[in-house]
Amino acid sequence: MLAASALECMRGDRTLFSGVSFALAAGAGLLVQGANGAGKTSLLRILVGLSPPAHGEVAWDGRPIGALGDEYRRQVLWCGHSNALKDDLTALENVRAGAALAGRPVNDAAARAALARTGVAAQADLPVRSLSQGQKRRAALARLALARARLWVLDEPVAALDAGGLDWLAATLDDHLAAGGLAVVTSHQPLATRARFDTLRLGP
Repeated sequence: MLAASALECMRGDRTLFSGVSFALAAGAGLLVQGANGAGKTSLLRILVGLSPPAHGEVAWDGRPIGALGDEYRRQVLWCGHSNALKDDLTALENVRAGAALAGRPVNDAAARAALARTGVAAQADLPVRSLSQGQKRRAALARLALARARLWVLDEPVAALDAGGLDWLAATLDDHLAAGGLAVVTSHQPLATRARFDTLRLGP
């Protein structure tokens, strides 16, 4: 279970949000929505342990994530708003490098299979700088096809995706939740998933 209790986030002297609490059990999804600047990305960074809250606590299976360290990080797949790809590397090299950095190295065959699932198999050996924005996003999301993490935290994963990409993402999220995973997602668009996502709205 992922639980947030009375979270507050400050930016300078400004309070982005306060009193944010929720609990997610296995198989549950949470869609975080709000206007630009409401603190959606800041909340996600708090949930994965990249930023501390001004107040409140995040717990995983009943224990504060700050006390869990790498034990918690191994359970989390974080996909930020940025694609986090190296332009000079190929899509294939980026997938393998990302997996290695996450402590889950994969071989060429597994990386190519992941890119095929996201629809960019034909671009596997091209430098990322030559890909369209949609292809870059698909390459970045290929990590979902390799993930063994229980908790997925995805910041605007639908950005730049076409209809086919949206369908793949929805099906992938459905499969992850059906297998007992958890997901926290920010999106300005509805998610076309069969699985039910509760909605948390930040701001007015």
